[in-house]
Amino acid sequence: MKLNSPLFMGLLTASVVTTLGLVTHAQSPSPQPMPKSNGRPSAMTDAQANQLAMEAYVYAYPLVTMEMTRRQFTNVAKPEATRAPMGQFANLRKYPDASFKGVTAPNADTLYSTAWLDLMKEPMVLELPGEAKRFYMMPILDGWTNVIADPGTRTTGTKPQKYLITGPRFSGAIPAGLTEIKSPTAMVWILGRTYSSGTPADYKEVHALQDKYKLTPLSAYEKGGKFTAPMGKVDPSIDMKTPPREQVNAMSGPAYFALFAKLLAENPPAPADKPMVEKLAKLGIVPGQPFDAKMLDPKVAAAMERAPKQALAMIEQGMQKAPKVNGWVVDKTGDYGTDYPKRAMIAFFGLGANRPEDAIYPTTMVDSENKPLDASSNNYVLTFKNKEDLPPVRGFWSLTMYDKNFFFVKNPINRQTLSARDKLKANPDGTISLYIQNKSPGKDKESNWLPAPAGPFVLMMRLYWPTEQPPSILDGTWKPPAVERAPSAQAQVEPQTPQTDQNESN
Repeated sequence: MKLNSPLFMGLLTASVVTTLGLVTHAQSPSPQPMPKSNGRPSAMTDAQANQLAMEAYVYAYPLVTMEMTRRQFTNVAKPEATRAPMGQFANLRKYPDASFKGVTAPNADTLYSTAWLDLMKEPMVLELPGEAKRFYMMPILDGWTNVIADPGTRTTGTKPQKYLITGPRFSGAIPAGLTEIKSPTAMVWILGRTYSSGTPADYKEVHALQDKYKLTPLSAYEKGGKFTAPMGKVDPSIDMKTPPREQVNAMSGPAYFALFAKLLAENPPAPADKPMVEKLAKLGIVPGQPFDAKMLDPKVAAAMERAPKQALAMIEQGMQKAPKVNGWVVDKTGDYGTDYPKRAMIAFFGLGANRPEDAIYPTTMVDSENKPLDASSNNYVLTFKNKEDLPPVRGFWSLTMYDKNFFFVKNPINRQTLSARDKLKANPDGTISLYIQNKSPGKDKESNWLPAPAGPFVLMMRLYWPTEQPPSILDGTWKPPAVERAPSAQAQVEPQTPQTDQNESN
């Protein structure tokens, strides 16, 4: 399966402490002592060079993807729905439709509030308002896609909160009333999500909360907090049309590794990455030093040129090879340690994934017989035994439809998800069936219909704040049911429903 595009969709191996439900770094991790480049690395075989270059490509993939995403999503003069200058929030005001291609695996359950920070300049103060009883989360990711803190309903409650997000070189005093969140990288991505039912009235309430999400440079905060964000500088050389992941995947080996080497200076590897750092030195990649492909052994240079094609194929295959439960990949994200292939796979398929305690994303591309999902000639059904068998969560759950490239699917009723907020009908025997097919299953079943493209597709569940006590997906005592092919005799009826916004009509 070839995937073409990226975003909305861990673990720092330094010592961590838990404070107010946050995971913050007890101290700024010192960058690893870096081996010095001595010109041409020692000679190695073609096979050794190929293996080394592929490992380095996979290791670098999240950081490079984050940077290309940051460039595109901050290259504006003032905040928009999905983009904003550095250090400012971009607030999505309604769910994206099928034309949205900015990120892979977008959701239609929460409204995003996102911001990119550069902590090399100075720390930033993050202020969050009281959220009443609304579910929200404000995960904060470092440059390697690790979730370093996750303020929100589950962890810190819904009261007003203030944080100081500091970078790897900050050693100053923390002002009274602020809780420090230490980032080991200068690049930081805040990927906030606020639940909304999608109705006009609820959108209005969420917008009021989004308008109170605030970022202030520490220097301005200490002077009284009055701060007017400057206009952003637009770089016309940045490609604003091609999705970031496509841009990453199209980069040549030398360009990819040169960018990676540059990013390492302000986004150092974690202490546990020391063995990988030593491998990188054999490729001439040393944090803080310029990367010069001309100084490489010819075999190494050739291997680095070949690495993108070979490594990307391996990253894509990661989803297919991952362990499955009833056909669903149920992987835990946000904390990766030294599992670099897994971290790269998540960055490829759903950049910005949460910790499992906050959300789990069961994903499937196959039916109960392990055959690829394809609605060009098949209808499918996903059946829960009863209401009690629906996904067990304390937040909310949903089932989202994507095409083979992990983008929304255009359909007559503008429905991208089925979830707890929909008026799902139970069958006479108490079971609840979700109909997954290209054409309407009929008026009496349309409430439970998730429209599919006339071709291959991907299904993703979102289980926000999954229950900890059984039945729970966290310990495997709850399992998502397999996607079954419906009997071939089931009629495919052309939908007669007028085009309306699903979120505003449900």
